[in-house]
Amino acid sequence: MRFQLKLVEGVPLSEIIAPNWQEIQNFQARPGDVLIATYPKSDAETVNTMPSPRYLKTHLPYHLVPPSFWEHNCKVIYLARNARDAATSYYYFDHMAKIHPEPGSWDQYLQRFMSGNVGWGSWYDHVKGFWEEKDKHNMLYLFYEDMKQNSISEIQKVMWFLGKELPDAIVEKIAHYTSFSQMKNNIMANYSTFPKEMMDQSQHTFMRKGQVGDWKNLFTVRQNELFEEDYRKKMSRTTLKFQVSIEGRS
Repeated sequence: MRFQLKLVEGVPLSEIIAPNWQEIQNFQARPGDVLIATYPKSDAETVNTMPSPRYLKTHLPYHLVPPSFWEHNCKVIYLARNARDAATSYYYFDHMAKIHPEPGSWDQYLQRFMSGNVGWGSWYDHVKGFWEEKDKHNMLYLFYEDMKQNSISEIQKVMWFLGKELPDAIVEKIAHYTSFSQMKNNIMANYSTFPKEMMDQSQHTFMRKGQVGDWKNLFTVRQNELFEEDYRKKMSRTTLKFQVSIEGRS
């Protein structure tokens, strides 16, 4: 069984999330909470019982984040990934995720991704929304590509942002255990314990490749040309730049 998408304030969300929207929007953040926000790849009552400071994760776009996070000046860590790799990864994810509709063919899915008709809405609006507001809030904006290139440096950025100091040996251990190869085999990260009715990993795994530039194995030349044309239009008025491979940022 597949769930469909429903518009919530202009953003397509899974129909199992949409009925709980008022509860999500009224969620009460606490001073000291840290919000980790990403464009994709808990349950409010459970979260409310967690001791402070809480480390919470969301895929909500900026304008749908519960206002209490901004009211309490909570720290926000945003992690962005380039559009081509995000689309590629999301396509394979939606083959597994039963909370979203069938992805269809890659060409069909790419058109949906470009138009924002996928779960959690437009990638463009998501990454730009947090980027344009980052200087108004207590926010650290990180890039997936930078983490792949130099994980130690990015971990240190997070430490400084959170006001933590750790010995170099501990930082190196964190880098090791948060590497893609380690997380792929960690049941706390790879969603392998999720019921098959929600996440069917029989053909694709949640932790698939984690590479920068893997989109080149899926995009045709024509698809890349059309994507680039659309990308330039939608990103023309922002200073936000991404790496589409490890070599350079564009």
